[in-house]
Amino acid sequence: MKRRSGFRERYGASPLHLLLLLCSFALALYAGIRLLKGDPLGVAIWFVGAALLHDLVLLPLYTLTDRAAQALTGVRQAPLDGTHRMPAVNYVRVPAFLSLLLLVVWYPLVLRRVPGYRSATGLDPDVFLGRWLLLTAAFFAVSALCLLAATARRRRSHRPRREPAARGRS
Repeated sequence: MKRRSGFRERYGASPLHLLLLLCSFALALYAGIRLLKGDPLGVAIWFVGAALLHDLVLLPLYTLTDRAAQALTGVRQAPLDGTHRMPAVNYVRVPAFLSLLLLVVWYPLVLRRVPGYRSATGLDPDVFLGRWLLLTAAFFAVSALCLLAATARRRRSHRPRREPAARGRS
């Protein structure tokens, strides 16, 4: 039996984990100080509004959407037999999440809501909708390929193996 070091025994993880955790807290503190330096009341109102919008509107909306996707794919919960099979609904969740994340970040350009974009940057704002649609299609295509590969791998692993024919002795 391997004996654990004193630090790992008390902390529960390696010193590198603690260092990275402290660095992430320092970075979050720095970002918070810089963010609140300009307009602390506006930032606080935005933060509370975003939390309320998420909890009261978006969470029920994407929970209902996820339940509908689970009903369509026939997935209810993880299998009870101890196998770790990824539910088919995850192959819809991941590309949908990535697509919606890109839409949330770039929606002013995707929906052409930036009036002075061409004059300010010299770039054409009309390409963003098409590029977002292409990325969305690519996300779903890669996800479908992953689902096909996982299905083929699962079928291959459940296929009964043929024993070689016993040879007669001479």
